[in-house]
Amino acid sequence: MASESGSVDYTQRAQWLRAAILGANDGLVSVASLMMGVGAVKPDAKAMLIAGFAGLVAGACSMAIGEFVSVYTQYDIEKAQLKRNGKEKNNNMEPNHPGEEEEKLPNPLQAALASAIAFSVGAVIPLVAAVFIRDHKVRLGVVAAVASLTLLVFGIVGAILGRTPVGKSAARVVVGGWMAMAITFGLTKLLGSKGL
Repeated sequence: MASESGSVDYTQRAQWLRAAILGANDGLVSVASLMMGVGAVKPDAKAMLIAGFAGLVAGACSMAIGEFVSVYTQYDIEKAQLKRNGKEKNNNMEPNHPGEEEEKLPNPLQAALASAIAFSVGAVIPLVAAVFIRDHKVRLGVVAAVASLTLLVFGIVGAILGRTPVGKSAARVVVGGWMAMAITFGLTKLLGSKGL
């Protein structure tokens, strides 16, 4: 949204930017980490891909339901506030335009769908990267490399859209993803070596 001076108010982008970038990041990191964890103990490509697909579906559903509940709660609060404001305006004989105000209320279904799509977009990337690779070690390396490159892109895009420092934002996203993948791989490998 542009102001009268022609500059962009970047705080207006915060809601959708957060949902899109974080949703895609969550999908990518969750599924890549899950695939790395399964790959740590099972060289079978099928097990890794099924785990990744299950992670995609479960994560997209979880994101959608969580966003729906959260936004619906916000919707209820704002709707109740509009009713209170309407009563106050009626008591004070002020003009009341409830239709215009209700149009600005958040849409829970739209938010849920957007979160599910964003998560799925990120989650499908490591799946596609691994699907045609037979060699176990190469598959793990490709998943880690593709996830790292995609995280770098997400970090850069998020920084550019939000007008924040690109280097710091990209590094934070990539290092966070590496930590998640490394911890999942390491702990699963440890459990697998103990025969659990």
